Amino acid sequence: MSAELKGGITTGSCAALAAKAAALLLFRHERVEQVEIALPDGSRLMWPVASLERSDDSAEASIIKDAGDDPDVTHGARIRVRLTPSRGTEVIFRAGPGVGTVTLPGLALAVGEAAINPVPRTMIIAAIREVTEHGVMVTVAVDGGEELAAKTFNPKLGIEGGISIIGTSGRVRPFSAPALQQSLKCALDICVASATTAPVFVPGNMGRNAALRAFHLKTQQVVEVSNEWGYMLEQAQAQPFTALLMLGHPGKLAKLAMGQWNTHSGQSDSAVPFVADLAHQVLQRPLTDTTTVEGVFMECLTDPQRRRVADRLAEAIQRNTAARFPACWQPQVVLINLKGDILGSAGDLQPWLRHLEQESL
Repeated sequence: MSAELKGGITTGSCAALAAKAAALLLFRHERVEQVEIALPDGSRLMWPVASLERSDDSAEASIIKDAGDDPDVTHGARIRVRLTPSRGTEVIFRAGPGVGTVTLPGLALAVGEAAINPVPRTMIIAAIREVTEHGVMVTVAVDGGEELAAKTFNPKLGIEGGISIIGTSGRVRPFSAPALQQSLKCALDICVASATTAPVFVPGNMGRNAALRAFHLKTQQVVEVSNEWGYMLEQAQAQPFTALLMLGHPGKLAKLAMGQWNTHSGQSDSAVPFVADLAHQVLQRPLTDTTTVEGVFMECLTDPQRRRVADRLAEAIQRNTAARFPACWQPQVVLINLKGDILGSAGDLQPWLRHLEQESL
């Protein structure tokens, strides 16, 4: 049996840890050797502080990124956060050296914003608020970040000048296909054991949150499949389900319509050309160039067009999945944007809507 792989922490956690250590130095004059923050799931993370520096009007702390056994290009990188007091109570974000800036529409951040994703921003603000309610400017920097970014998808996404500060859970789960599949199968087993007959498959946290918000499901009813759609749909065929809903972002799920059942970016093609071509077919007009599927929907289409294209894409996903994984249930599909709002759907959603109606009685 192979040794268990070591987990790590995201760049978002590193930035939040550094922000709190800098806040303690700036506002309380405390030099700490380790610092603790809250993670999105409510757990706490304690981590050593790599460096602290104080000037007349600011404080800086750094954290060394540890990705565990995951092959992460940012493993060992030093993430720095400098805090400078500002008027009011607002927390303002800036990109320092090695952190990218968004230059193209279609991402979860506006053009011109520092590439610090929404969940890390929330974590950083929460970490600072454990120390002070003062307004601050938060400048995040990464040593060697511009060189590291060349090894990521950032250049293709129009993020210039460095890496993105990312993470949805705060922790890095190392990638090992057999170990990951075993973990996912356990989640499916728990779903079956809870007497669920209509599960919802989602890629990860974003899909889980959107599903729970839209349908008010039992916790065990939502099963995260990561990128292992082929494996998990195959496993689902042997289960006594009467219905199955696949919910996620079209940047992932469109790959199922392309016949690519592992949606990891390293093992599948970009869905942008496929989705852009489908939109062109539906609308019979050319689209503005964009580098992301989110950009196709949110920047290139009007609301009515968005629904038409999303519904057509959901139908293609449903059709290809049903052909590849025939079962007594036909998969239903719901597509969401990066905010978790529903873009479109295909199939009968009544099994999940009935649950919602029953809960409201």
